[in-house]
Amino acid sequence: MKAGRRIRVAQAASLRYPELWRRAILIVWPFLLVSAGAVRAEPDLAAATIVVYNSSVGESAQLAKFYAQKRGIARDHVVGLACSNDEEISREDYEKTIAEPLRAAFKKHDWWTLQKEAGKPAVAISSKIRFVALMKGMPLKIRPAEPSADEKKPEGLIGGRNEASVDSELVLLGRFGVSTFGAVNNPYFQSYRRIMEVSDLPMLLVCRLDAPSASTVRQMITDAIETEKEGLWGRAYIDGAHNTAVGYEIGDRWLAEIVQQVRKVGIPAVYDNVPELFPAGYPMSDCALYYGWYAGGVTGPFVQPGFHFAKGAIAVHIHSFSANTLRDPNANWVGPLLTKGAAASIGNVYEPYLQLTSHLDILNDRLLHGFTFAESAWMSMQGLSWMTTMVGDPLYRPYASWLQLDLKSADAGSASDWKMYHDFAVKNVALSPAEYRTAARKAASRAQNGPMIEDLGLLELKDGHNAEAIGYFQQARTLYKTREDILRVVLQEADLWVKQEKPKKAAELLRGVIKLITDGPTAELLKQKERELNPPPPGATPRR
Repeated sequence: MKAGRRIRVAQAASLRYPELWRRAILIVWPFLLVSAGAVRAEPDLAAATIVVYNSSVGESAQLAKFYAQKRGIARDHVVGLACSNDEEISREDYEKTIAEPLRAAFKKHDWWTLQKEAGKPAVAISSKIRFVALMKGMPLKIRPAEPSADEKKPEGLIGGRNEASVDSELVLLGRFGVSTFGAVNNPYFQSYRRIMEVSDLPMLLVCRLDAPSASTVRQMITDAIETEKEGLWGRAYIDGAHNTAVGYEIGDRWLAEIVQQVRKVGIPAVYDNVPELFPAGYPMSDCALYYGWYAGGVTGPFVQPGFHFAKGAIAVHIHSFSANTLRDPNANWVGPLLTKGAAASIGNVYEPYLQLTSHLDILNDRLLHGFTFAESAWMSMQGLSWMTTMVGDPLYRPYASWLQLDLKSADAGSASDWKMYHDFAVKNVALSPAEYRTAARKAASRAQNGPMIEDLGLLELKDGHNAEAIGYFQQARTLYKTREDILRVVLQEADLWVKQEKPKKAAELLRGVIKLITDGPTAELLKQKERELNPPPPGATPRR
């Protein structure tokens, strides 16, 4: 991978040393105090949302109407702007065709309370609009520009840059006449408060409903709304890089924290913490959450023709240019992930530096606590007026149904395997780890819950209890009915035999399965692993 295509981390320290950020901090809105209070009942989010589309693009207007109808958003909250159909625009075009017309709309509809002082630009001190949905057809990113006649370009790799995503720039629409250079401290970073509860913070939570095709955007909208009612059920697949280089280790820390978060609430987690990504053919079934890094373009299971995410899935891969374009279903990461069925993703349109990407552990935590996608995404961002785009329904709350869950009346016998595991985890959260494992083993075996059994095996594997882990994997194999699930636990058991320096046992297991399953991408993966464990003698014809 070319050096220019990698997320740079040399400036990560600039977030720790305020003197390096003086030129980047352009806004003085007060920081929010983090509150650990419970999420309250959902307010009227539709009334606090506007939908913005490109009036020069027919499908943009159609998608805006579709989304507004699905979410019950009033007609006068649907705003058309005549702007470029290009993904990348100039700073001048952004101001003339997007920012200025939108500010005019806010003033016309009395959506802002403005504070004006003599000799100073007006500043929005409160806003009735908190969420903005940008529709497919709206420009994606603002190319770098030279400073205007009345501003001086700051020094530094952060302070000296003024390219940005359109989304991140619009978050700060309520500021006027301020320099566009550098990142801006996000006062909503790490918050635990609903944006509707923060009246003195007029920032806009901007997301875009965008994808390579209009049909994909419609599916993202309907999947989000249906998932809110049904719940987001399935596995989390976490793909770490085991990168210990200075500055890079934080990415792996985020991902390791997510593994702990999801298991606490009974979401099974497959955690791969080796430099290689999940390989092509890996049986990634029922993928509800995906977080990973670090490759320049989509790869692994996601390129297989038959792969599809669980309905409503959240999928994010960290890379400098993961959202460099959203129009190509095969380019970078965000477009392909959405094309494969994810309802929401986060990406970067230009080089962001790792600390200024989404802190994925915060994103995932807030989603699990019932916040909207927009709230969770912007709570996870340390900088604004920067490079990140949030792609998905801003009002989507994938785990909202959990907040109304009546645990006392839950019937584990009739519940799905996913719901049963979640109910068990929530009910038994106060148990010690040993007591929890004992109770979980009994409950999972009694219910013949394959996902829960497999996850208990992965927990034992993490703790170095190899014999127990193999027992769980073998038990899960007898319970699973789908090919992908069976093959995944076979791979896990084979890997564990290899770790125990018993490659012959691993090879025998793989050969036995290969005899039964001879075709498909996962069969090829099994054959490859078996060949690595049992290579042909020198001069022999390679086995197929």
